[in-house]
Amino acid sequence: MWKRIALILLLVLSFSLSNSGVAAAAGLKSFVDTNDGYEFLYPNGWVQVKVANGPDVVFHDLIEISENVSVVISPVPEGKTLPELGTPTEVGYKLGKAALAPPDSGRSAELVNAVEREVDGKTYYLLEYEVKLPNQQERHNIASVAVSRGKLFTLNASIPERRWQKVKRMIDNVVNSFSVY
Repeated sequence: MWKRIALILLLVLSFSLSNSGVAAAAGLKSFVDTNDGYEFLYPNGWVQVKVANGPDVVFHDLIEISENVSVVISPVPEGKTLPELGTPTEVGYKLGKAALAPPDSGRSAELVNAVEREVDGKTYYLLEYEVKLPNQQERHNIASVAVSRGKLFTLNASIPERRWQKVKRMIDNVVNSFSVY
């Protein structure tokens, strides 16, 4: 009898966990911007902050405030698709120079991985960087880039290198959740 009860409890628990969704299991919340047409998941315990003349949206950790995720929206030449802007590596180098390590910033950004993926007929480039700041601090940046409605959408997650291995899986889930429409 105890075996039967244990089996039923195990089945109920497995079923409820499998249907609870990746976001809940991973401790992620959903952010949706219907005006600009994008959405992504972000970690529980992170808060949205206002940034003047900066990204469209920024979230950062309450405790490790230098851990953040942001979305930047930029215009693209009329009618251009992401592949027409370049390969993942080409776009990754351009983005690294323009956004992560602009001239005279004292920062350097090394593109360590660049891949293309397609989700629901839309092309995304996933870009990974190792960034060195002027104070010699190192950071890990992961970006998801897509073009939609004549705009380049870039979701960027930035984490201190010392914390990267601990939060890598969660940040990968955040970046892979990024969707434009």
